[in-house]
Amino acid sequence: MKNLTSKLILVSVLISLFAGCVQQAQSGNKTSTPPALTPQELRLATTTSTCDTGLLDVFNKKFEQENNVKISVVCEGTGKSIATGELGAADVVMVHAVPLELEAVANGSFINRKYMMYNYFVIIGPENDPAGIRNAGNATDAFGKIAEMQVPFVSRGDNSGTNVMELSIWKAADIRPSGTWYQSIGKGMGETITHADTISGYTLSDRGTYLAMKDKIKLRILFESDQKYLFNPYHVMAVNPAKFPNVKYDLAMKYVNFTISPEGQNIIRNYGKDKFGEALFVPEADAGNVTSP
Repeated sequence: MKNLTSKLILVSVLISLFAGCVQQAQSGNKTSTPPALTPQELRLATTTSTCDTGLLDVFNKKFEQENNVKISVVCEGTGKSIATGELGAADVVMVHAVPLELEAVANGSFINRKYMMYNYFVIIGPENDPAGIRNAGNATDAFGKIAEMQVPFVSRGDNSGTNVMELSIWKAADIRPSGTWYQSIGKGMGETITHADTISGYTLSDRGTYLAMKDKIKLRILFESDQKYLFNPYHVMAVNPAKFPNVKYDLAMKYVNFTISPEGQNIIRNYGKDKFGEALFVPEADAGNVTSP
């Protein structure tokens, strides 16, 4: 009986030792999962049209996925976007007002400015066209007809690329718009179009934002054939780290290079075709002889 008990105890001990070895081996073979890396943050200041059209939703998502980056976007119009970069509060800007861009590059705030895409400005208004701009010879003529008839015109009034172009057309037409018919509202493109639609007025819009909104409004494109004044190029540029050491320059340049890469240009080339029936922007790669300063 004593021998039987001893044998049972020995078997029990051996089983326990074996189980422990197996558990230890399994534990040793288990592959540990490394902790996920926290995404880097890239600060992008951009004009409202890139946001209002939805392009950046697609464009930035692709960049974020491929580079473990979280892009913080501020949509505020070109003038304010450039000003944000000039304060070192952004790493990269995407804008569309050539005179403002070149001035900012000249003062050393930005470097590596790249031409990424373009579309055209359009003059939109009520379908019955009370100012008769459909028959205008050029953009200045169209603006002249609107001023002569004093029908409502809504200006963004926000120093955006669109606003800069609008003011240049008034200047070329030798007109200083004023009076109740001319409303400068200090809003982005989407809000400006909505306000113009509400009062059955005219406004200058980039083509992409109009196409993204056309099914929600009654305004229609009434004039779009002036390449001198209505050409609308977009550029992207990095904030200068020599002036603002806090910026993420390497990450900003990775983004700049993505916008002009075959992959980035292909996103631009196809964006809008399924939803709006046509692309909202033309990538620089397809520009041909359509160059930008």
